[in-house]
Amino acid sequence: MAKRSAVFICQNCGAVYNRWKGKCEACGEWNAVVEETTEAAPMAGPAATRLSRKGRVFPLEGLAGSSKEPPRTPSGMSELDRVTGGGFVRGSVILIGGDPGIGKSTVLMQASAALARAGERVAYISGEEAVGQVRLRAERLGLADAPVELAAQTNVEDIVATLSQGRTPALAVIDSIQTMWTETVESAPGTVTQVRASAQALIRFAKTTGAAVILVGHVTKDGQIAGPRVVEHMVDAVVSFEGDSAHHFRILRAVKNRFGPTDEIGVFEMTGKGLAEVGNPSALFLEGRDVAAPGTAVFAGMEGTRPLLVEVQALVAPSSLGTPRRAVVGWDPARLSMVVAVLEAHAGLKLGMHDIYLNIAGGLKITEPAADLAAAAALVSSLSGAALPADAVYFGEIGLSGAVRPVSQAATRMKEAAKLGFSSAVTPAARGERGETGGLEAREMAHIGDLVGTVAARGARGRARSVERG
Repeated sequence: MAKRSAVFICQNCGAVYNRWKGKCEACGEWNAVVEETTEAAPMAGPAATRLSRKGRVFPLEGLAGSSKEPPRTPSGMSELDRVTGGGFVRGSVILIGGDPGIGKSTVLMQASAALARAGERVAYISGEEAVGQVRLRAERLGLADAPVELAAQTNVEDIVATLSQGRTPALAVIDSIQTMWTETVESAPGTVTQVRASAQALIRFAKTTGAAVILVGHVTKDGQIAGPRVVEHMVDAVVSFEGDSAHHFRILRAVKNRFGPTDEIGVFEMTGKGLAEVGNPSALFLEGRDVAAPGTAVFAGMEGTRPLLVEVQALVAPSSLGTPRRAVVGWDPARLSMVVAVLEAHAGLKLGMHDIYLNIAGGLKITEPAADLAAAAALVSSLSGAALPADAVYFGEIGLSGAVRPVSQAATRMKEAAKLGFSSAVTPAARGERGETGGLEAREMAHIGDLVGTVAARGARGRARSVERG
């Protein structure tokens, strides 16, 4: 008979212990270690007397040779195809995560309906909702007539057997992987062992049949996909759905992608008919901008191959606390501290006794260092009370010496700004030919002191005009 043994596994990181612990030593999570039972097959004999299986010889190939682009199936949604690299690769497995209610099931239902209407076989397996609930969502989105095969099932063996019948599906959506369970292990659904085993069975089905499989994953309170990190290594792509319930747009971002780029984003707008694709997200992020208010600067950024213009807002106010506040939304707090230190050391600004608040308008998260110059311009503008030019965009990386360093794809950033009506760009000094800028005037800054002097002079002119009017 099989021998039962008990192990204790952390449900947050997958670490295994031989006894219960209140705190996981690997990830530091409290009350995450849970007892799970496993079955071990009985030994057929002493290890020394058992014969090992001889390995099978397989051919080896060289690096040179012809390689073909993996076949893809367009999803029918251009923003989703942009993130995946051009469509769903056959036999690939995608793990998508996001906060509850962010729109994961909605966008997957829309993609499933678009593929089904194009003549492909699409299956939507729901482990959290009944068939009637999924149908209600489809009716609300106007997709009830799409020939999507729907089921509410959680047993992986039954799902694989059903999908293997008939024509191979072009897409199979599993919502969600935490609700799936397999008979090969005895743990409860949602545990690390079940999630890992269920994901492995579905990945094996995708690789052997050529069907594209999308696994929906829950997220933790930190926004990370719940469950063992090994599942993220097993799948071909990991996609996160970002957004805020206070804003009406959603960002689809690839964290890992074996068949495409990982720096592309897709932008969707939440409407009454589901998620609508946003072809020009820059206009959406700049909507309602107060051009006359000090402390705002427009940053010309890049997300993959797409130029994106967003508003950087800063507020610098005298502090009544011994330790001034530093609050950042949508940007790296460490980079804000660095920019503030550079402004104090190399531009002579006194920010040590001021509260500083920095916000990326619209809820977008900026990660590239090219936003340093826009953040510095917003900080200087707020401190001096001088509004920046409404027709100017800013981009450039700031070094610890105060030098403004060049960034990539400057011409692309400037062309996008010119399309939206901007006439000038405050940029680092170009090393060579800048290329086509769409008619935008480039105002080069070699040092952070040049930026501070320009904003201060603008503020002095504004105060002089106010005195003349008075």
